[in-house]
Amino acid sequence: MSTAHLDVAVPERAELGEGPTWDPATGRVVWVDIVAARVHTYDPATGRRTVMATEQHVGAAKPRAGGGLVVNLRDGIGLYDPDGAFRWLVHDPVPGRRGNDAAVAPDGSLWAGTMRYDGAEGGGGLARVAADGAVTPVPTPVSCGNGVGWSPDGRLMYFVDTPTRRIDVFDLDGGHTVNRRPFATIEEGAGFPDGLTVDAEGAVWVALWDGAALRRHTPDGALDRIVELPVRRPTACAFGGAELRDLYISTARTGLVAPHPLSGSLLVLPDAGRGLPGTAFAG
Repeated sequence: MSTAHLDVAVPERAELGEGPTWDPATGRVVWVDIVAARVHTYDPATGRRTVMATEQHVGAAKPRAGGGLVVNLRDGIGLYDPDGAFRWLVHDPVPGRRGNDAAVAPDGSLWAGTMRYDGAEGGGGLARVAADGAVTPVPTPVSCGNGVGWSPDGRLMYFVDTPTRRIDVFDLDGGHTVNRRPFATIEEGAGFPDGLTVDAEGAVWVALWDGAALRRHTPDGALDRIVELPVRRPTACAFGGAELRDLYISTARTGLVAPHPLSGSLLVLPDAGRGLPGTAFAG
């Protein structure tokens, strides 16, 4: 158990803050408020913040190689150019479904999760989206496609389907996922696994929705560390800062009768470890 010192990076009242990502090109953290349809950025060197409204509910926003953002929206994958112009890369509306968490793989592809608004079992998915918009669905049962990350050598992919209470792991074979199997299980009463990140040692950090904590699992799946948080619903985490040593944590207040005053804020755990350099979306 750890009671490491936490700082508040950005005090905010996000309903469903999610998916922090470090953008090395701009020196900013990018994260979203899904149901408010907002993309937030924060520059820790200057304190400067921006907020951008999106076309629809936005599950994730990630940097693009040429500037701008790729976003996982209600009806598909969209692109924002550096000047703010928007266009669809993949337009695939399904009634009652929305985009959720997403991550960019080392090869520059986007792996995007989906879920139904009503949380119906089997109603979500996970797919690889190439730079040209080609979509390759992962043929595996998914209810709430959530956190995605890769081992430092790129041979493994970690994935959370939240209702299973598991972090699963796939082998990667030519860019395709095979051999899905449990990596770590969150016990009853400890919350539900949400977003995750992988550090430079290959350990997996996961946020526990309704668990008021982060957990770090070693590469063999063993529980290594628990970081208690003041907020009940942390949603995801990512390393950022000039040396990728600070762990940023998004949080939510949605559905809480009496949320903690910091619920919805972006938190940071200074000098938590060392993250892996990210990759921008190639499209």
